[in-house]
Amino acid sequence: MNFIVTVRKEAELDINSAFTYYENKRAGLGNDFLLCIEECLSKIERNPKHYKVIHNTLRRIAVRRFPYRIFYLVQDDLVIVTAVFHARKDPQIWEIRT
Repeated sequence: MNFIVTVRKEAELDINSAFTYYENKRAGLGNDFLLCIEECLSKIERNPKHYKVIHNTLRRIAVRRFPYRIFYLVQDDLVIVTAVFHARKDPQIWEIRT
């Protein structure tokens, strides 16, 4: 089955914020972050049900090299990315976005 991955506007803002943070830390580090995000999105697209359900139908995947997690929902052949949060961020916040 082919899955279509969509990223909500809030999640795009999360990614852009983290990109800016890492790019300000060191030139090129923001691009490394984006590559790791793309890697995760590709994994989700191939097999979204592989990753653990953490709340109701919300799933999570860890971003390699960076302390971020991608939160997403699977609905039929559609994958909806709801948030991209730092691992230390208050976990109650992602519940609001589901």
